[in-house]
Amino acid sequence: MVFLSRLDLQEGLRTLSVLQWIPLYVILDGRRSAWVRNWTLWKYFQSYFPVKLVKTHDLSPKHNYIVVNHPHGVFSFGAFINFATEATGFSRIFPSITPFLATLEGIFWIPIVREYVMSMGICPVSELALKHKLMQRGSGNAVIIVVGGASEALLCRPGVSTIYLKNHKGFVKLALKTGAYIVPSYTFGENEVYNQETFPEGTWLRFFQKNFQKIGKKILGINFCTFHGRGFTRGSWGFLPFNHPITTVVGEPLTVPKIHDPDKETVAKYMELYISALRKLFDQHKAEYGFSETQELTII
Repeated sequence: MVFLSRLDLQEGLRTLSVLQWIPLYVILDGRRSAWVRNWTLWKYFQSYFPVKLVKTHDLSPKHNYIVVNHPHGVFSFGAFINFATEATGFSRIFPSITPFLATLEGIFWIPIVREYVMSMGICPVSELALKHKLMQRGSGNAVIIVVGGASEALLCRPGVSTIYLKNHKGFVKLALKTGAYIVPSYTFGENEVYNQETFPEGTWLRFFQKNFQKIGKKILGINFCTFHGRGFTRGSWGFLPFNHPITTVVGEPLTVPKIHDPDKETVAKYMELYISALRKLFDQHKAEYGFSETQELTII
């Protein structure tokens, strides 16, 4: 039998307290890899749809930014290709700006997967991680947040332009606390790459669908969508996305003051300014990228 002295026990506890912070440190300071972001694979992925990144205004490296992206779609293909890879030339289009695409925090607790996604510049969508990118790394950083999240994924259908936003004010508060400028962006075509099914109420399929979604939301923080796309041949049914053009248009930065503890009125004020800027961006580009002139952006 081995007996531990009080000093040994204290040393062991100190060691454990350090070890428990190692995963968090790796998450916050994980190294991105230009080589991974420039894999040829991403160019093939980009050309399948194809995916395009459009700049309407310059982003100065003297500031930090929160790029807010809509809509979520089923898989956010546009956000992934445009901001987590160099397939559409982010570094060329926005020189001296370092992008960090934010996603579910749980992914970063999976060994190997964590290192892989961090090498692409992907970070957890947590206040701690986002603050670190915006306050501890100097200027010229941009975190990209697809704010609609799992709930918005259930809304995506071809021809639909409905987003969840009014109750998602966390990014505004984060911008005010860090002084980061807010940049609206809209990905046209994201909702067109899959058809989503909602089964009639009262059917066993609807019962299964609703309960499956509840389980996914509770355990994984995601909503399971019932969707389909194309098969390996044109006109066939399958789970490959339709190769519909996807275009992410990045708008004009909204200047935000730095306020340590912004009140609700200030947050509400800048939320309204952001919504106005987003509507303007959508209306200016909707006819060019697949919608009619009469299409309206619905915000709920």
